[in-house]
Amino acid sequence: MDISVEYQPTQDEVTRAFTEGFKRQLTVLYTVLVIVLLGGAAYRFAAGDPGMGIGALAAAVLSPVVGTWWLRRRARRMLAFLCVPTTVRVTDSGYECLTEESTTAMRWTMFSHVFPTPEFWLLYVNNQPAAFLPKAAFDAAQQSEIDAFLAARKISRSR
Repeated sequence: MDISVEYQPTQDEVTRAFTEGFKRQLTVLYTVLVIVLLGGAAYRFAAGDPGMGIGALAAAVLSPVVGTWWLRRRARRMLAFLCVPTTVRVTDSGYECLTEESTTAMRWTMFSHVFPTPEFWLLYVNNQPAAFLPKAAFDAAQQSEIDAFLAARKISRSR
């Protein structure tokens, strides 16, 4: 396999990829954080400290919202770097993204798994999002070839 395409990701696309890539980790993080804050609020109310209890309740409600806002803000900072004309090359050994400013190359052996979504292939290293390949950059035949390749390597899996 040796597929090369020219592509320029959009800001919305990059933001969706970041959000989708981190969704699983954020869900776990927010769940634990909310449980801890609710437990802290219950403790503070039981200890007769309603001010701290109300603060912990407010933090439990706001932390997922603030966390999502922070992730989107962080993604927007990277947009100038990511939303440029890019040559994407996918081969049997790995993939490359080349721009006027940078080159990223990663071998398939680096990835612990790949989650295909309707819009992206999300690439993970040690269960952490590392990169994404936008399916819109490839035509239907190329997408099928990449899907078959990833399935044969057994690194592609669904959520």
